[in-house]
Amino acid sequence: MTESILRDRPIDDLDTWRAYRGVRTRRMFSFVVDYTIVLLLSVPAAIVVFLLGMLSFGLAWGLYAILLPVIAVLYLAFTMGGSNQATPGMRLAGVRVARLDGGRVDPPLAVLHGVLFWAANAVLTPFVLLVGLFTPRKQLLHDLLLGTVIVRDREF
Repeated sequence: MTESILRDRPIDDLDTWRAYRGVRTRRMFSFVVDYTIVLLLSVPAAIVVFLLGMLSFGLAWGLYAILLPVIAVLYLAFTMGGSNQATPGMRLAGVRVARLDGGRVDPPLAVLHGVLFWAANAVLTPFVLLVGLFTPRKQLLHDLLLGTVIVRDREF
């Protein structure tokens, strides 16, 4: 049973139409918020890499190549894979991720969710978003592959 509340009634199954109303818009909003946070987190990390580069005569500056992906992976693992099942942007937008089999999203699945999104986006560019227009639960390609869905967490 999903522990989400919509209009003071619990959602018993993931087929309730109210769970998906406005999810696409909220999902796009949460994406912008989350990746703004990732960019802000990269500033102090970039300063640390710069200082390490100075100490290592430039060797550590190679870490700049993986800095953003590492921060994004850790961000997803600890937020979406955490107890709230949502990143801060998702919580602000009032959505969370759920597994279709009723289980919890663990950190490896949360990271895989993000990595598959970026891989699909790199190959299919904006067409990856078109899948959400034709699926009843408004799932994107990586959601379908992983058996996950984004649902509303609250009404507002």
